[in-house]
Amino acid sequence: MTGAGGLVGTTLVPLWRRAGHDVVPWTRREMDVTRAPDVAAVIADARPDVVVHLAAYTDVDRAEREPDLALAVNGAGTGAVAAACRAAGARCVYVSSDYVLNGEREGPLPTDAPLRPAGAYARAKSAGEQAVRAAGGNWMIARTGWVFGPGGRNFVDTMRERAANRTPSRVVQDQHGAPTSSRFIASVLLELVKAGSGGVWHVAPSGSTTWFEVARLIYTAAGADPALVSPCDSAELGRPAPRPRFAVLDTAATARALGRPLPPWQRDVESYVTTGSLPCSAWEREDP
Repeated sequence: MTGAGGLVGTTLVPLWRRAGHDVVPWTRREMDVTRAPDVAAVIADARPDVVVHLAAYTDVDRAEREPDLALAVNGAGTGAVAAACRAAGARCVYVSSDYVLNGEREGPLPTDAPLRPAGAYARAKSAGEQAVRAAGGNWMIARTGWVFGPGGRNFVDTMRERAANRTPSRVVQDQHGAPTSSRFIASVLLELVKAGSGGVWHVAPSGSTTWFEVARLIYTAAGADPALVSPCDSAELGRPAPRPRFAVLDTAATARALGRPLPPWQRDVESYVTTGSLPCSAWEREDP
């Protein structure tokens, strides 16, 4: 696992280990993806069956000031990992982003939607997807978005803290998607990998909402008055990077592959806010 110390990696590593897999976690200290020779050497030495590539430049707004660095990490770095995987005979699983599709029209985005990145971060992640395809070999791309969980700062944590302090919040109402927990991502990826799945997959729970409605749910679950959350439009916040208006991913194929309906997005958000933990997915064995 590259990026093992990040938001998804800190959940994925122990969950996959509990499932009986021999997991080698790589943080930036063990593997700097911008150094292609080192990437090739580390992956060749590990002799992996699968490499889950999580390492990424994730600061969407800062990427507008550092586009070259974002591209070096998310584009060229991903290409180095994919090439090393092919040389080692390993499957490359690249975790990508809904940003690469830049959804502007209402409706779920299919896996074969054309790449339409807007902004430096989105272009860098799109370059990563193209690099995985170009490297060939055995690969899978898993797109997700609106990620939250205990492994790093995220919107749900921020709103939960503000709700606990009864702090008023202005939250955008014109961006649509589905909050996706790190545990959900880790468990879905495990099932797709076990099934030998390749190609492009969308990983998100069922349903869709806006950030405004997510914030209201968080305040309510935390015992705060949801009226403390007021709506605004994206343009009012003046963020440097553009955001997709409709980042709702079509997950029908994912649900069919798992053989079960995907849980609603509210389930993990409410559990995380009220208990600080994330529930098992229906296809995931409960911890002993």
